Amino acid sequence: MIIVEGFVHLEPGELDRFRPVVIEMLRETRAEEGCLAYAFATDLDDPNTVRIIERWESEDALARHFATPHMAKFNSALSNAKIMKASAKVYRAELVRTLLGD
Repeated sequence: MIIVEGFVHLEPGELDRFRPVVIEMLRETRAEEGCLAYAFATDLDDPNTVRIIERWESEDALARHFATPHMAKFNSALSNAKIMKASAKVYRAELVRTLLGD
């Protein structure tokens, strides 16, 4: 399994402007083959920070995601956003252990 984790810290007000593109990206991506989970969430301590969490079946599934039209549209919108700081990392999960729930 492949995990993507990161954040984007936006200038105040940017998330509201950017929200429609984010919602479209969520819906399109969750329908992709190989997508196990895909979510953006505002940080409870800082509403201008958006946390990113993704789970993919494989590196190939993630690579296909990066080549989709909705990813290109999202990247275009993101390039016009007022970003103060951002980070995203890809991890390969060899072991999965349930801590809570299913």
